Amino acid sequence: MARTALEVADIFRAHGPAWRDAQAGRLSLGQLKVMSAIEQCRSAALGGHLLQCPACDHTQIAYNSCRNRHCPKCQSSAARRWLEARQADLLPVEYYHLVFTLPAPISDIAFYNKAVIYHLLFQSAAETLRTIAADPKHLGARIGTTLVLHTWGSAMTHHPHVHGIVPGGGLSLDGQQWVACRPGFFLPVRVLSRRFRHVFLEKLGEAHRAGKLQFFGEHQGLAEAKRFADWLQPLRQLEWVVYAKRPFAGPEAVLAYLARYTHRVAIANRRLIALDERGVTFKWKDYRRKGRARYKRMTLTVDEFIRRFLLHVLPAGLHRIRHYGLFANTTRKDSLAQARELLMNDKAGKTVD
Repeated sequence: MARTALEVADIFRAHGPAWRDAQAGRLSLGQLKVMSAIEQCRSAALGGHLLQCPACDHTQIAYNSCRNRHCPKCQSSAARRWLEARQADLLPVEYYHLVFTLPAPISDIAFYNKAVIYHLLFQSAAETLRTIAADPKHLGARIGTTLVLHTWGSAMTHHPHVHGIVPGGGLSLDGQQWVACRPGFFLPVRVLSRRFRHVFLEKLGEAHRAGKLQFFGEHQGLAEAKRFADWLQPLRQLEWVVYAKRPFAGPEAVLAYLARYTHRVAIANRRLIALDERGVTFKWKDYRRKGRARYKRMTLTVDEFIRRFLLHVLPAGLHRIRHYGLFANTTRKDSLAQARELLMNDKAGKTVD
């Protein structure tokens, strides 16, 4: 029988109990629950049901899935269900992909303040897009945005950022027409970057004044207002990374992208290569290089692999996919209907001309 491909569950089952004992008192309840769910996923521990072929009476046991959102095995089916619901929301226009990334110093404090800082990241990216798009100097329209949170780099280090999927245009501010952006160009990246920096730092300062942030270790002194203000000052001078990719090649490409990104976890099982006496070996992508040279292998000790995986366990109740503007859940149906009607009218008018 061919050997089953290596999975995160195999690593957790083989080394998880010893690792938890060594980390006793230092793991959150959420991290413990994720480890338990992945270890038990599609095993007898979660029960199952019997499948029987009516023709030959062959039987097979199908074990139940854990359905945990951090489980590599469960997220592909969750992505398919989510995509089916999103197909009807696509508009017949170009779509753009933007990425808003937090600088490393904020990533450092985000680990101990996940719920607060991840929420600010969503809010700041959405507000930045909405404000710049509404400015008549740029687009002068109300837009829709889907934001997806990722907290990892390819090597599973802590790297919080959101991916934004945005149609190339929006409703005019009076709601009477569809305003399209220039072909191949959505909004100026430098303007987005500086607005994002301003909005996020303002909101972060408000969170600090409200006592919503916690600081530990080398950052413990940042609890003091003056120290925190001094720490923020260099961040106001940095160019924050906002990345805009080329527009997608049609609505089908948008769905293909969403299928890959919306329900990703810190590492997919297909990237795992080996588990042996050296540790865990996996494939990763070095984005500083180009071409085939960027694809590499990395080996981490088992302890370090598990630690990095669990860095990305999200706080309970935190939604990692959010919709804003025209795509907001409360108004999506009406906004999209209005957008489609205006797009049809615009197309009909051009045909007549």
